[in-house]
Order: sequence, then C-alpha cells, then structure tokens
Amino acid sequence: MKQLFHDMLGEATRLTRTGNLLEATELIQRTLRGESAPAPAPHGKTAATSPREEGWIIDAEARFIDDAPELAVPAGSSQADISGDEQWLRGSYSHGGRQLAYRLYVPPGSALEAGPRPLVLMLHGCTQGPEDFAAGTRMNDQARRAGVLVLYPEQTQHANSQKCWNWFKAQHQQRGRGEPALLAGLTRQMVTDHGADASRVYVAGLSAGGAMADILGRTYPELFAAVGVHSGLPAGAASNLPSALEAMRRGAASGSASGPSVCPVIVFHGDADKTVHHDNGAAVVNAARSAQSPQGAPRVIQGHAPNRQRFTRSAYVAADGNTAIEHWQLHGAGHAWSGGSSEGSYTTPGGIDASAEMLRFFLSHKRAHG
Repeated sequence: MKQLFHDMLGEATRLTRTGNLLEATELIQRTLRGESAPAPAPHGKTAATSPREEGWIIDAEARFIDDAPELAVPAGSSQADISGDEQWLRGSYSHGGRQLAYRLYVPPGSALEAGPRPLVLMLHGCTQGPEDFAAGTRMNDQARRAGVLVLYPEQTQHANSQKCWNWFKAQHQQRGRGEPALLAGLTRQMVTDHGADASRVYVAGLSAGGAMADILGRTYPELFAAVGVHSGLPAGAASNLPSALEAMRRGAASGSASGPSVCPVIVFHGDADKTVHHDNGAAVVNAARSAQSPQGAPRVIQGHAPNRQRFTRSAYVAADGNTAIEHWQLHGAGHAWSGGSSEGSYTTPGGIDASAEMLRFFLSHKRAHG
C-alpha cells in the first residue's frame, strides 16, 4: 500500500508540475478509492474530460489521508488556480455550527501570472440557487472578460423554507452573528484560498439577497469595497416576518441596522415591482447618502435599454470625484434581474445589463487598505 501511494504521489506531482491539475486530482481520488487506472481511450484519444463535461465536484474542504503528503502549492494559491483553466468549482464551508454549500467561478488565466484578482460575492434570491443565479445574471460572462472570481453561496431550506436569506431577523442583521458572520467568513476563506485581492472584494444580491448584501456592507465595511442591491431592501427594514411583508408591500424607511452605510453602493429597482416596492431601492440610496454626504445634486441620465425599457440613472459623486452611489430606476420593470438571461429565473432579458454595470461600478472602487 505504501508503495502504491508513493507511486501515485510521484505521478500526481509530475502532472501538477506540467499543469494537468484535473488529471492529478482524478489520479489521487481514484487511488484513494482503490481503483485501477482507466483503460486507454480508443484511437489514441485522451480519456480526460473537462469539469463541465463530467460534472466534476471539487470540494474545498477535502483532505488527503494523514500519511499522504499534500502536493506542493505556492502560497496564496489553490491547486485550481495554477493551471490557468476556467473553473466552476463546488465546495462547502462551516462556521458557527452551520454548513454552507457554494459554487465558485474562476476565470481563465493563471492567478500566479495575473496577480491577485477581485472577488464578487453573489447572493441569490428566494427559491434560487447558485447555478440558476449564475445562469440568469450572466455574471460569469462578465467576470471572464474582467478576470474576476465570483462566489455563489447557497441558502439551505433548513435555514429558510423558501431558501431566502434571513435579512428580516434581528440575529441576521448584526456583525459577528448569524448569516452575516457566516457569509463574511466564507468570503474571507475564499480570499485566502484563491489569493484574491482583499482590497477589491464586493457583494451583490437580488431581492432577499440584495437585502443581505446591504446588511453585509454595513456590518463588514472593512471587508467589502462596494455593494450592489437589485430589487432589495435596506438593512434594518424589518425585524420579523410581519414587518418584512409590510416593508415589501409599502416600502421601508432608511434602515436602522448597526453600522452606517459607508460602502459605495449601486442600486437597481423596477418601478413596477409587485414583490418588493421600489421605494425600498430609494431607501437604500437615501441611507447611503446620509452616511456618505455626496457633493451637490446627482448627475441624472435618462435613456432606454435594447428592449426599449426606459431608465433613469442618478449618480452621486463623492468629495474625491468618484461616483459613490448610483441609483438605476427601471421604468416599467418588475421583480427581476435587469439584462439577464432567460436560462435563469427572475430575469429581464434585453434590459440594462445590471451585471455589466455592477462590475464596472465595483472595479472603480478599491479599499485603501486590503
């Protein structure tokens, strides 16, 4: 058995050094399962397939057995980053007695060559999941071009029967507690594991995910450089389910969650939204304005999307000349991600591309101290 592991590690190390990370991972997993090597593919074709073709699952919490040394990985990088291949990884994270599954998009190009990359935390809406949210928002397409990591955690039905983030409960609106602590811990872990740029970490969400994104921006301003809220509510808009339903129906005043809204924020909200009243988007903006005191009147632009949907964009400029707050009012739009794909739920194909605009806004902001 020891000789078997010795031979396996030698071959896996060789594959790693030549950039064949998937083959090395498969070899290790196959050996640990006690399986022999697969037969050669016919006609000289390689038997290896891409993660997307085979549905590979790479669990970030997996560990080798004690007497099998880990393959050498440069500090600040993960094995998935070294080869430079595009990756769609699956993993899980545990914190405070809760376990959170996630998907992570890693753009093509070696992190060792490109340097630390930005990271966007994407929080899905109720009844959604990472795959659905990624397909609907098309954020991975934007991230591929920009070289950005995108993290999609998945809420469990055990935590919420509709898979909503629990933005309306007091224990999930505070620093160091509940879902904010869980999501912040996961984000920090991904920054460490994948060598992300700690000064360019962002969070965005839809509906309940948008409300939780605003909470994270307030409770962890040292972690997130900017926040995106699509069809969401301001932090502190509710303290229980009845008050949440009321805020969703009629709109909420600027939130009262702990911590000021100091992060730059970009907000999208349809004024025909029947699920979350559009006054909630204005409340997120007003809370940010109160905390950040932008200079003078906003710069207002009106226009229409490719599908002729009209919008009003109001940009509030900070003292340093950068846009600190953007408010996109989507006229006639309902409760859906603007400019998304019909391959996902709750999207408006042909609308203003919220993913592209969010990423543009995010990458214009960087925390002074990473």
